Amino acid sequence: MIDMPTVLNAVRIDKWLWAARFFKTRSLATDAVDGGRVQINGLRIKPAKEVKVGDRVELSIGDIHWELLVEGLSEKRGPAPEARKLYAETEASQARRQKAQEERHLRVEPASDLHGRPTKRDRRNIDRWRQG
Repeated sequence: MIDMPTVLNAVRIDKWLWAARFFKTRSLATDAVDGGRVQINGLRIKPAKEVKVGDRVELSIGDIHWELLVEGLSEKRGPAPEARKLYAETEASQARRQKAQEERHLRVEPASDLHGRPTKRDRRNIDRWRQG
């Protein structure tokens, strides 16, 4: 008997986010959905919510915000090139991410001029600053 591939009409959002390689584990994807960092069509959802082709998914991972259109469904995690076929990022989202990346690149790290442990003099200055 030949196994026919099953056609998926909908997939749980936590499985889809994991299969699309936005999160390393399903439990991380579930935590993100529970934390309100994932929305489908503008609505806050639960991890068991099913996503369908054509849905708009908004996702925040740290400082990075994604706006995606679902183009494919998968319950299995595959290679990255296959995972990229599951979604299309909107142009506005790409522009925002690019701008944020450039800003992060140009931002100066606050502690970049510090090297090693603070000296006794540095520590006294820090204590004076903390006390106001």
